[in-house]
Amino acid sequence: MSGRLMHRLQPDPAAPEASPEQRIRDALFRIEAEEGVRVLYAVESGSRAWGFASPDSDYDVRFLYAHRPEWYLSIRRRRDVIERPIERDLDLSGWDLPKALGLFGKSNPPLLEWLRSPVVYWETGSLAERLRDLARRIASPSACLHHYLHMAEGNHREYLHGEQVWLKKYLYVLRAVLACRWIEVHRTPPPVEFDAVAAEVLPAPLRRVVEELLQRKRAGEELAMGQRIPAVSEFLDAEIVRLSEAARACGRTGATDPEVLDALLHDTLCETWPPVADRVFESGIACTPVRLDEPSREPR
Repeated sequence: MSGRLMHRLQPDPAAPEASPEQRIRDALFRIEAEEGVRVLYAVESGSRAWGFASPDSDYDVRFLYAHRPEWYLSIRRRRDVIERPIERDLDLSGWDLPKALGLFGKSNPPLLEWLRSPVVYWETGSLAERLRDLARRIASPSACLHHYLHMAEGNHREYLHGEQVWLKKYLYVLRAVLACRWIEVHRTPPPVEFDAVAAEVLPAPLRRVVEELLQRKRAGEELAMGQRIPAVSEFLDAEIVRLSEAARACGRTGATDPEVLDALLHDTLCETWPPVADRVFESGIACTPVRLDEPSREPR
């Protein structure tokens, strides 16, 4: 299939049960048709991307999309997200292009994770690759550290106090705390995959017990309420206190130059809707033609 979806194939209702990946693509095609948008990028964002999904884990699909250019020529405040009710095991939610670019300018960690997800379902045009390139140069380690610390503190406070704790939440709090430790060492956003981060920054004495938790989660064990694990709890207690002090000391950094992101918005609309964008921007803002001879990444 072309990377620019020249034929935009539609699902066949008479076909046998589709794979999860095909059902995700079919759902994205329906969203395009129902909403009048083009999906630019779609990835796995939850436990299936992190590497500790259970067999019955949902597919947490997050996507970026663009309306036709004239949609944005209005003073009315319009909805900038598309969400669908969870259907079976598919959870789909997407952000409009200007919303995504605005949050990218603030080094929004969820969006930075989407751009580095190991599971890409759909990628067309140059937007995602250009954002990855920008992120390597301008993403704020401080903004990411504050985000992951906030996640760790909330889940730790809610689920990991007392002698009986939610065992599954150990993995979520560990993921956030280890992300902070990665940022301290590398000054970059952490990898999405839990194992890649843990291999570098999880203390060796904890590796066996954490690997046991991971294996139980991956095997489908519920990991509901259970006895507190002293070694893991003591590590998390101490690290959250230490990281809170570190976060206060590093402060927060500013946003990306909006002119850079305005240019990317314009380029993406021209690339995604070339004939329409040419008419909308005919007042003098020229669209750079899309070079069809350049290789593109297929929606996967």
